[in-house]
Amino acid sequence: MPFSPAYRPDTRHMTLGDAFYDPVRPASFPAHILRFRNQEAAARIGLETLTEAEWIAHLGRFEALPGSLPQPLALRYHGHQFQSYNPDLGDGRGFLFAQLYDACDGRLLDIGTKGSGTTPWSRGGDGRLTLKGGVREILASETLDAIGVTTSRSLSVIETGEALHRGDEPSPTRSCVLARLGHSHIRIGTFQRLAAMQDTPSLRRLLDYVMETYYPALAGAEDPAATLLDALCTRLALLTAQWMSAGFVHGVLNTDNINIAGESFDYGPWRFAPHYDPTFTAAYFDHSGLYAFGRQPTAMMWNLARMAECLLPFSEMEKIRSIFERFPQRYERFLDICALQRLGVEEISRNSSTELRESVWSFLEESAIGFEFLFFDWYGGAISRDRAMSGPRKYFYESPAFQTLRKQIESHPPRAGVDVSLPYFTRDDPCAMWIETVEDIWRPIARDDDWSAFRAAMAHVAEMKAALGAAGHVRCKTDGTLCDAGN
Repeated sequence: MPFSPAYRPDTRHMTLGDAFYDPVRPASFPAHILRFRNQEAAARIGLETLTEAEWIAHLGRFEALPGSLPQPLALRYHGHQFQSYNPDLGDGRGFLFAQLYDACDGRLLDIGTKGSGTTPWSRGGDGRLTLKGGVREILASETLDAIGVTTSRSLSVIETGEALHRGDEPSPTRSCVLARLGHSHIRIGTFQRLAAMQDTPSLRRLLDYVMETYYPALAGAEDPAATLLDALCTRLALLTAQWMSAGFVHGVLNTDNINIAGESFDYGPWRFAPHYDPTFTAAYFDHSGLYAFGRQPTAMMWNLARMAECLLPFSEMEKIRSIFERFPQRYERFLDICALQRLGVEEISRNSSTELRESVWSFLEESAIGFEFLFFDWYGGAISRDRAMSGPRKYFYESPAFQTLRKQIESHPPRAGVDVSLPYFTRDDPCAMWIETVEDIWRPIARDDDWSAFRAAMAHVAEMKAALGAAGHVRCKTDGTLCDAGN
């Protein structure tokens, strides 16, 4: 066996029955050039010992992993796209390839794909992914993971030797297939499909499956629908706060892009805001700014309402409504916690945390300092004073507008594990994946097949992850409640 002892495959999704998916065949590609292999993520599921040929066989040609799904499954779902209901969705250029257990925390993980060929849900598309799209997904997921956002991971990108034509890229452009590692590919839209079909028995089967598989600590609850909604409300409030604290704009917060694990995934037109701007949008086609940076909390709450509607047949209206209405309060609390985490400081009281966070947002907006700079320069609070006040942005920190915030930051002690002597903090600038940076990484790949800028960027991301992860990140437990920190 080429797999490590961490390898523990499963086929749980198949127990839902074939009404939830369509077995499909992956595309046959003319080439398989391995461009990215995430060894850290692979080690969590026992795939780190595969040779390159074995890796390509499983994650390029999608030969079944022993003991896992015998055939890829294109998942069925509906969803609201820009708040307009679409019953013709489903996995159109991807599928669920395998399920394995996470060696770190014992949770079930999915290997899903993007660009792996057509399915019954392709709606006339070619089922392919551009190489630039694959590179962008790596940069988004791995940067978010390093910052501490609850996200899927990019496991593999293999260039596939096809010429694709796209309206939003210079064409013909190169193709690839991406494998993503995430804790679930069941979406709010999965529930919506069954609710729209008025298939209450299947909806109840899905509810029970989700509770048993993804919220095992809550299995057996007297009111599973309300219990699931409550846990998901917590996770989505935390995820939204993490996005906002990272200055991240997902770009397409449709219900088919919100999964029931409360985990960020499926990165298309994403961007990091260059500075604090509530009107900043990621998608060029988001003409109304529906999913602009500052509107993400409202969009997420709207999506949670759609999930609540699906669960009404199994609980009481008042109970469901009361849970839904807790989202803003939870989001605000997590926003405070995430601001503390991003600054690498401890909480001294709830009031002081809220005051600090409000001062941070005000300073970011009024000063127009780049979003990442404040968190990088003042990570750990007072222990970074000399570095911040002598660094390239000292002008901002000498201004009268910063003095109140400076006192607030310095009054909070550094979090346990914070170490500003690590190599990451010896740099002048933080790792910031702004659109200009992404284009600078892609340009030499497109022009000369030069991956040196990409490799340098990934090394910088890894350096940031080592530095910020030393103090742990805010996470939710399997019952949906909050962990103070964890990796």
